[in-house]
Amino acid sequence: MADTVLYEVSDGLATITLNRPEAMNALNIATKAALREAAESAAGDTAVRAILLTAAGDRAFCVGQDLKEHIGLLAADRETGSGQTMSTVKEHYNPIVRALAGAPKPVLAAVNGVAAGAGFGFALAADYRLVADTAAFNTSFAGVALTADSGISWTLPRVIGPSRAADLLLFPRSISAQDALELGIANRVVPAAELRAEAEKTARALAAGPTVAYAAIKEAVAYGLTHSLAETLEKEDELQARAGQSEDHAIAVQAFVNKERPKYLGR
Repeated sequence: MADTVLYEVSDGLATITLNRPEAMNALNIATKAALREAAESAAGDTAVRAILLTAAGDRAFCVGQDLKEHIGLLAADRETGSGQTMSTVKEHYNPIVRALAGAPKPVLAAVNGVAAGAGFGFALAADYRLVADTAAFNTSFAGVALTADSGISWTLPRVIGPSRAADLLLFPRSISAQDALELGIANRVVPAAELRAEAEKTARALAAGPTVAYAAIKEAVAYGLTHSLAETLEKEDELQARAGQSEDHAIAVQAFVNKERPKYLGR
């Protein structure tokens, strides 16, 4: 894995850190490939019970595509007629979003600075967004004559509604942390100096939680967005049966009876 993305697993928590602060964590090919590898590893590792997605530096979470690299790739495409440059959506962005959104465990994005373009999309793929008060969001795509990618045409309307999503996509502009909180893009805003500590504390609490139940909650919410009430009730029945058979459920019930704090095993 390239050093542009750092990956660490500790006590059930996988921490993925975008590590190009000098480039505002822009996504060049090496970074995209490493992020895809890290996200897929964390999602598929049964020892990982929560994922923290964050970034190095103070200015940016991720500003999206590295346009300095991109312009050279476009020039090469024009010479060869290959059209390979935009294959990055299928090759990198889509697998990253699928891994984060579909991980059977909670994903927390700690947004430390600007999240633009695909960076915004990756933050939206997380289940919970903890945001520094100095951070900002920008769809960016129309500003460089592109359409939405990184799942943002699916996630953003579901977070803020289709009308507001269209507004932000058609007229890209910086959205402050406070505005993001009011729109529902941010779940919680904290002082920038406290973000890293608060993100680790929250992520570790998730990693120590009832992983099977968390996975079922993620699946139920995603399912309910695209299915009828009747279908969703059936899905809830199926998922509740699964959660009810977990060791963690038995532990929780016994702890409740004993008036103790449950110590979950994640299974």
